Amino acid sequence: MKLLKSLLDFYINSSLHVALSVISLTYMTGLNYNFHVGFNFLMFVFFATITGYNFVKFYGLAKFHHRSLANWLKSIQGFSFLCFILMFFYATKLRNLTLYFTVVLALITFLYAIPVVPKRFIYDIRPNLRSVAGLKIYIIALVWTAVTVILPLIQLNINLDADVFVYGCQRFLFVVVLMLPFEIRDLRYDSLKLSTLPQRIGVRGTKILGATLLAVFFLLEFLNRALFSYETLVVFIISVMTLAFLIFAKVNQGKYYSAFWVEALPIFWLGMLLFRP
Repeated sequence: MKLLKSLLDFYINSSLHVALSVISLTYMTGLNYNFHVGFNFLMFVFFATITGYNFVKFYGLAKFHHRSLANWLKSIQGFSFLCFILMFFYATKLRNLTLYFTVVLALITFLYAIPVVPKRFIYDIRPNLRSVAGLKIYIIALVWTAVTVILPLIQLNINLDADVFVYGCQRFLFVVVLMLPFEIRDLRYDSLKLSTLPQRIGVRGTKILGATLLAVFFLLEFLNRALFSYETLVVFIISVMTLAFLIFAKVNQGKYYSAFWVEALPIFWLGMLLFRP
């Protein structure tokens, strides 16, 4: 039992879980536009997600505790380095335009973690994009949308038209709501200067806003799809599931509530699409 818990903790802390969620959303973009995303591209997104997330999460820890790193952090560092190498391997198999766009996203990720933003633009002691008041959740949603919607379309050389804009807005809203249980959980840890949504409008206000965004997310489905399609039913189910997790989210939530169950919603979504009756 202890071994299983250790493996689960490594699976979550090493960002394997979030990487599976990201490639699930990426694969769904292919299903939506009737094209095969491709194994090489999915592997690139998978390893790039692990590399980027672990860089953001553990940059500060590795910087200030380099000589006394815990064994679990050392193992994640080694794993992240391996993923970094594999990311470059699969990057060589992508289109140049895809790589150019990826560089922009990598720069955003870098600025999100590294203290290079002028202090006059922030409200915390760490001058990075993560510390800019009220910006954190929107940066994450923007990057997720770009990686899971725009990047695969660029790779497949598909025109970015009005339908893509609507689909991208829908994905952006979903990711924003997906982050809200995390925002509620982190309310007891985040500096008040970060001005997160729960800090500004309270937990109840955050849940009301999330429910409203989910309603818009679901209604946008009708702009690109038939009213009574199986895909629309799946979007309705995932909307209800996401709303339930949001409603029951609290500051003192279980260890795996957001980190595992909420993060798994994109995986459940893809599973419902792939294993349709």
